[in-house]
Amino acid sequence: MLFDSHYWLLVMLPGMAIGVWAQWKLHSAYGKYSQVPVASGLTGAEVARKILNQAGLYNMPVEEVEGHLSDHYDPAKKALFLSSDIYNGRTIAAVGVAAHEAGHALQDQASWGLFNLRMALVPVTQFASMAWMGVLVLGFILHIIPHFILIAVAIFSVMTLFQLVTLPVEFDASARAKEQLFRLGLVRETERSGVAKVLNAAALTYVAALVTSVLELLYWLNSARNDRS
Repeated sequence: MLFDSHYWLLVMLPGMAIGVWAQWKLHSAYGKYSQVPVASGLTGAEVARKILNQAGLYNMPVEEVEGHLSDHYDPAKKALFLSSDIYNGRTIAAVGVAAHEAGHALQDQASWGLFNLRMALVPVTQFASMAWMGVLVLGFILHIIPHFILIAVAIFSVMTLFQLVTLPVEFDASARAKEQLFRLGLVRETERSGVAKVLNAAALTYVAALVTSVLELLYWLNSARNDRS
């Protein structure tokens, strides 16, 4: 596979190009708006707290964690974890990212179907990400590639499904974030564009992951078809 020119031309190079572009867009937008103070003067942690409280989630912790853009909502712990720059930041980028993670908490509170499906797929996807390549290598070792490619494709399909479900979950969390930010008066109308650019750029990384996953799945589906013909 590593020496297959079609794999590199059809999967690796396009995937890397899309991924680099998405990361550039994210870091460009985040870098710009992490230097622009939010008019309210609120930190990311304070914004998240206000959104959670408005939804009745008074007891949900908002905690500071290490790392850059390591922000996430943990449905198992029912807690928000914000990186130091977001937790303490008083910028458009900080409040946008914090509100996005609070959006995931609101999805969980509402038992939103796609959010629940995504969480159910997490352990299966973690297993699939480790298993599919092992199955493929085993096929090479045992010289029965066609059968093992089909098994690998089936396992890889789970990973692609996870990326497909993740995309609307992330877009919905951003939509909820923007709605709450403006409805609660946490950002001004003049700051709307900046918040949108940060959240849209972050969403592009999930679009890139989905496109790369689909390209790889199509490659292996085509390989399985050729091996059986």
